[in-house]
Amino acid sequence: MNSRHDLALVLVDVNRSFFDTDGPFYYPGAEETLGPIKALLEAARDGGRLVVHAREAHRKGLHDFERPKLPEHSYIGDRDQEAFPGFEERPGEVVIPKRRFSAFFATDLALLFQEQGVKRVIIAGVKTNVCIRATVQDAFAYGYRPTIARGSVSSNRPHLHDASLEDIQRYIGEVVDLNTAVAWLRGESPDG
Repeated sequence: MNSRHDLALVLVDVNRSFFDTDGPFYYPGAEETLGPIKALLEAARDGGRLVVHAREAHRKGLHDFERPKLPEHSYIGDRDQEAFPGFEERPGEVVIPKRRFSAFFATDLALLFQEQGVKRVIIAGVKTNVCIRATVQDAFAYGYRPTIARGSVSSNRPHLHDASLEDIQRYIGEVVDLNTAVAWLRGESPDG
């Protein structure tokens, strides 16, 4: 087993739906996370870490419990479901299609991490108070060490973003500066 996989990076919903200005869930300021997310992704690739792209993937024409709360979005094969340009998966990276907020719910992500010996998970993407928080909560519940790098997550509701980061730090994970997370992913610091 590759010990470089004890630390993994999960990108949550880094797709056109949130980051294209005409995407159904775009919000001003979302693009400010792209630089930090890219830094994490490049560090994970440089460090030989496991990279997971968790993307919403709904089925057109079939009932979905998200629909009463959210507009139709991220149908498999539609443009808004695609990775945002520059964040496409590379060979060896894993794509996890998800139909709920958490990247763990009804997917094989926990099994994948168990088999690879993952201990810490750095989670980045959108939105802090919805999919990020749900993914962090489930990572914690499965026994992983969920970590957020400041600047790599955001929300269109800043007060909920701040509250979510406060709760994550206090109860279920860690919030660290971007440089620390980058160093961990590159293998330059033993704390990762």
